[in-house]
Amino acid sequence: MKDQQRILNIISHANWYLLLMASAIGFINFSTEVGLGIAAGGLIVTVNFHLLARTLKKAFTPPHIASVKGVIFKYYIRFIITGVFIYGLMASKLVDPFGLIAGLSVVVASMFIATLNELRQLIMKEAG
Repeated sequence: MKDQQRILNIISHANWYLLLMASAIGFINFSTEVGLGIAAGGLIVTVNFHLLARTLKKAFTPPHIASVKGVIFKYYIRFIITGVFIYGLMASKLVDPFGLIAGLSVVVASMFIATLNELRQLIMKEAG
């Protein structure tokens, strides 16, 4: 459990760092729409990740173990709200679609970074 919490912390922190760095790069090197797309997509996916983590933590922490139906219901509500936000951003043409896709990839990139970190630690542990 300790290792899992450490990995979750790495991903959570990396989400915010990548969001800030990618947004800054988007605003500096590309148009405002691309920067806004990266920022909006990254914010949407990072907030969703934190809400999902909180929902699952509450659901599996005794003595208040939640039902599977309740967890899935919250997941679908969050999914629908996310879809509405993305549709609204795309329909209003406030953001660039490619910037939005890049922003929505923040959590995936954070998981990749956490995986590389774990592999590095495993290799160092075996080498030492």
